Amino acid sequence: MTGTAQGTGIDEIHILWTSEGMSCDGDSVSVTAATLPSVEDVVLGLVPGLPKVHLHNKLLAVETGAGFMAAFHQAARGELGPFILVMEGSIPNEKINGDGYWTAMGNDPVTGEPITVNEWLDRLAPKAWAVLAIGTCATYGGIHAMAGNPTGCMGLADYLGPDFRSAGGLPIVNVPGCPVQPDNFMETLTWLLYQAAGLAPTIPLDQQLRPTWLFGKTVHESCDRAGYYEQGDFARDYNSPKCQVRIGCWGPVVNCNVPKRGWMDGIGGCPNVGGICIGCTMPGFPDKFMPFMDEPPGATLSSVASATYGSLIRRLRGITNHAVNKEPKWHHNRPELTSGYQPRWPRT
Repeated sequence: MTGTAQGTGIDEIHILWTSEGMSCDGDSVSVTAATLPSVEDVVLGLVPGLPKVHLHNKLLAVETGAGFMAAFHQAARGELGPFILVMEGSIPNEKINGDGYWTAMGNDPVTGEPITVNEWLDRLAPKAWAVLAIGTCATYGGIHAMAGNPTGCMGLADYLGPDFRSAGGLPIVNVPGCPVQPDNFMETLTWLLYQAAGLAPTIPLDQQLRPTWLFGKTVHESCDRAGYYEQGDFARDYNSPKCQVRIGCWGPVVNCNVPKRGWMDGIGGCPNVGGICIGCTMPGFPDKFMPFMDEPPGATLSSVASATYGSLIRRLRGITNHAVNKEPKWHHNRPELTSGYQPRWPRT
């Protein structure tokens, strides 16, 4: 067991990462593309000031079977030391599972029965220094929790409750995305690790438990197509570089930083590469944003209003652009000075 007393910081910590919720493992795959910092930099201790990190993720683990599960059992018994629990995938309702299990990870060494994800959460979440939900399935339920699903799926905060606090005194930390933007997650994890080490203040979260500096702005506010919206200039098909609100983009109302940050190493991001925003970082995804590629409610009214004044703004800006897009008339090679220069003392 490793760690130091409260107030002096933790110098060694485990990350127990389960993707055995209702999940496609897409968030684990996405995070392997992170660069700011990368998973490798954190695990190898190349980021100054972080505690020593032991990562237990089945996608990145060397161990298999009982060897991989050992750390989870140790943590459940209170023998592992400080750890961060990372949940990937939505949480099914095992109270309505009939005669089977919705999803499980490993077997109980005594009974031989599968241990459900719900049981792991009950055992581990109260002991974890911090609990981190990665991806929209874990944060808000996502695809598996949409209307008509048979599993009663939910997000982690729905399962643990709004008043949940970890052993470190923190609420659940949500980093949504379908899948998660890799640097968003690693930046959040790095903040928590610095906080555990006593080198950062408490992580700031919004009402939906998302890091405020990552999800405090809308897609529209950082979109490189936003200027077209202001000018009432809208795309009519997916081959256009103009604003995509009229062809299904929810960017003006969705909290996400992908257009500004890009997807991998600053490159990509849905609207940046011609895709519409479908709201995958939002608690109401996907139900409240369907059908995809249809004009969002209110888009007609807002775009008509924008087009009304936007066409005038665009015309006026065109006039100004024409005026400033040429050199001044006094730039010439003739034998006279026409810049308007007035000498203080006339030449003699």
